[in-house]
Amino acid sequence: MRYPASEKLEIIRLVEGSHLSARQTLAKLGIPRTTFYRWYDRYLQRGEAGLQDQSPKPRHVWNRIPNEVRRKVVNLALKETELSPRELAVTFTDKESYFVSEASVYRVLKAHDLITSPAFIVIEAASEFRDKTTAINQLWQTDFTYFKVLGWGWFYLSTILDGQTKNTRGTSLASQAKRSVIKAMVLC
Repeated sequence: MRYPASEKLEIIRLVEGSHLSARQTLAKLGIPRTTFYRWYDRYLQRGEAGLQDQSPKPRHVWNRIPNEVRRKVVNLALKETELSPRELAVTFTDKESYFVSEASVYRVLKAHDLITSPAFIVIEAASEFRDKTTAINQLWQTDFTYFKVLGWGWFYLSTILDGQTKNTRGTSLASQAKRSVIKAMVLC
């Protein structure tokens, strides 16, 4: 639990003014002695300002990509605009002899707003088949799914529908997804 500086100062004064020993007072307050003495040392060295929370963030991240390398990655991305982050990572590693992962390249480019949305091609569904069936068994539609039954395990359900009649051609429910199960269903 984090204590504000005012509470830390109050605890220090309470321990100093207590008729009990520091160990007994801290035990009653539920504060570890190491924590108290760390606060007390900082209080003695810097006064109340020493009791302010200090940032737990490390000053230096050991695996941070140097700014010079980041700049080179951005420059390569600006030159080779058609390459994906994965291709940029490979190209950069080959050219500079410095390994940078695909994820790191992505993060660097995203920080510089160089990641674009992928171009989606929208395909609309037709209202009917282009090549219409004229007889049964010319076109089959299949669906395979799996689901878990508690206490029994996974089961795999496959169905085949005839494209002309929309009738079920065959179904199979099996505890294993094997090719032989599918073949037997198709040949029935």
